[in-house]
Amino acid sequence: MTNNIENNFDYNTSREKLILAEYGRNVQNMVEYIVALPTKEERNRYAQVVIDMMGFLNPHLRDVPDFKHKLWDHLQIISKFRIDVDSPYPNPTQEQINFKPEVLSYPQKRIKFKHYGHTVELMIKKAKAITEPEKRDQMTNSIANFMKMAYVVWNKDHVADDQILSDLTELSDGELDVSNVVLAKVDLKPANSNNNNNNGRSQKNSSKGGGKQNNNNNNKNRQRNHNGGGGGNRRPNQQ
Repeated sequence: MTNNIENNFDYNTSREKLILAEYGRNVQNMVEYIVALPTKEERNRYAQVVIDMMGFLNPHLRDVPDFKHKLWDHLQIISKFRIDVDSPYPNPTQEQINFKPEVLSYPQKRIKFKHYGHTVELMIKKAKAITEPEKRDQMTNSIANFMKMAYVVWNKDHVADDQILSDLTELSDGELDVSNVVLAKVDLKPANSNNNNNNGRSQKNSSKGGGKQNNNNNNKNRQRNHNGGGGGNRRPNQQ
């Protein structure tokens, strides 16, 4: 009995897979019906009705440039490129729809100091090609300061200037003169961070101090009330 009941239900798992799920099962069934129609006139008439329905079911496509063209392309895709109708646009082929771009080749270059990056090596190569001494020194100075900034960002700590100059000399194979390089100070912390922290601590401490003072005043008042509220209310001693 149970098997007979289960056989009466039509589950999605037993149906044909939806090609474009955003249009639903009914649109796919209608497209299958149009494919089987005997005359082209009928197919054209019913195809236009289905195109209008597809646009109604997906109004967001109206914001897409040339959305009508996209709807007709989707009609071909749903029909598995079997529908023979007079489309106002060129019919797409399965190869065009399933086109896969070529796989990008990632650069396989060995970087000597990865924390400086490959760009520094290119900059050094450009600097070595400069013949004018003044421009060459300016380029060398800029590269050294960039290397220091990159090192601090990577290591999150200060670095000795001698280390930067030594690495630049090694990367340039000793061809760049680093004797005139002036390295600027690199500080990753914002300038106002310490002031904000100090202001926050001082306000917090002042609020704590005020709270302690109020507590002391309250304790004194309670003790005074317990002793009789002051000397004016005390009864005189009887002789």
